[in-house]
Amino acid sequence: MTREGPAGAVALLLGGTVVGTAELGGATRVDLADGTSLVAKAGSSVVAEAAGLRWLAGGAGPLVAEVLATGSAAEATWLVTRFVATTAPAAAAAEELGVALARLHAAGAPAFGSPPPGGPADAWIGTAPMRNSPRHDGWASWYAADRVLPYARAARDAGTFDAADVATIEAVCARLPELAGSAESPSRLHGDLWSGNVLWTAAGALLIDPAAHGGHRETDLAMLELFGLPHLARVRAAYDESAPLAPGHAARIPLHQLFPLLVHVVLFGAGYAGQALSAARAALHAA
Repeated sequence: MTREGPAGAVALLLGGTVVGTAELGGATRVDLADGTSLVAKAGSSVVAEAAGLRWLAGGAGPLVAEVLATGSAAEATWLVTRFVATTAPAAAAAEELGVALARLHAAGAPAFGSPPPGGPADAWIGTAPMRNSPRHDGWASWYAADRVLPYARAARDAGTFDAADVATIEAVCARLPELAGSAESPSRLHGDLWSGNVLWTAAGALLIDPAAHGGHRETDLAMLELFGLPHLARVRAAYDESAPLAPGHAARIPLHQLFPLLVHVVLFGAGYAGQALSAARAALHAA
């Protein structure tokens, strides 16, 4: 096999003889002669991703992709994790995921916006930049300043939002202390917990591709709702039984979905603009 690209990176960082590769969509499966299969990913986001995976793994929560190596090779920065075969989603695994997410969130974070230990302040969610800068003045102020408004303004600058659209988002931010519900301590979040980042395996649900940071636990749960997840009702029920959510949490789902939807507006354009604005209006009407 070539000593370039993911095969070369794995050979350099971990040793072993590479016998095959296969594209996984943004990453590469690398098969070794000893039967081991790995996943190699390169790019500017992998340092933050590796720090996030290690932080999540230390939170007694769900299984996460195992970091085997990070480093520079083949003219790029690489993250290598263990490949895990997937299975069909099962109800029991979904309930275990709900309980494990509650444990992960309870592991906490130093502040809202805190990056994982060793993680950079300038991180990523998908391919969008995401700033992790600790704030100690409450979730509402941090969520407005570092999660909602930067993406709304980026959408305006790109011509996707007009002034009225931005005014709707700003109205949500102005009322965030009222809309946020009961005050909570910072939780340890996966941060990009949509269904594609939950792999169902023989050992249970396994999380990949985090945008980990200190945040509000309802945000992870709201993101699971955004694009659907098998057995989601069981996940939520098991979570709520293990760590009861504050009154009104269901009505706050659109508020917590506003951030990932704005990220989608920035990344993918007008196709998500209506959904983001609908979430903003729903958040305003929920109070």
